Amino acid sequence: MAIRAGRGLGQYSGVARALERVGERWALLIVRDLLAGPRRYSDLKSGLPRIPTNILSDRLKELQESGVVRRVPTVRGGYELTAFGRGLEPVVVALERWGWSALGDLAEGEVLTADALAMALRAAFRADAAAELPPTEYVLHVADMSVSALVVGRGLDVVPVGPGALPQPRRSVPDVAPEAVLELAVEPSGFRDLLTGLPGAVAVKGPPHGVTILDGGSALLERFRLTFRIEPVAPPAGVTDADATGDAASVA
Repeated sequence: MAIRAGRGLGQYSGVARALERVGERWALLIVRDLLAGPRRYSDLKSGLPRIPTNILSDRLKELQESGVVRRVPTVRGGYELTAFGRGLEPVVVALERWGWSALGDLAEGEVLTADALAMALRAAFRADAAAELPPTEYVLHVADMSVSALVVGRGLDVVPVGPGALPQPRRSVPDVAPEAVLELAVEPSGFRDLLTGLPGAVAVKGPPHGVTILDGGSALLERFRLTFRIEPVAPPAGVTDADATGDAASVA
């Protein structure tokens, strides 16, 4: 897992070593998508439409040299995470959770992929709350992407479903039939509000703006709210982005 001397940060530090391996632009998004399972080069390119092909090739080569990614012998053009690479899972989940504080609205030209949608649900999953609830399947259609989130006890398994979904390995949760199914059609902004619990986002009276219940009911929507929630990390009350920037400048 040697790193070329030119890429070294010159620091004897765990953070420095990590950044030497996965700190380049696009690297962690490649890791995020591979956390869902093996992917072909074309799958990775499709999920990251703005990455130039030469950069994707470079990142995959660098991740292989670092011991994070390896080729899949049984899949032509396929890649998967090594055990070392899968150790990044809690880091990526925590970064996904932290990033929701700056998510904002879907900007023009941005896309929401099934792997990104699945990672958001994994970041929002509350295992302690889920353990007290019956086995439930949540099917979400967000923009053009659909996923099935099966929750059994403290276990969560999220897989893409519908046309164009990539083949997935056997579900990782126990083979238990869900007690109920909630199916939602969600606009991207509605999905954000559903997970963060912004004012008016979820109420027992009905779904929030941008969320339509296709199957199930308000009680299951409340169960979803208990099971999936991201608490945004915000600056202290009264501190604006400009204040934070000014403080940083004064320290510098």
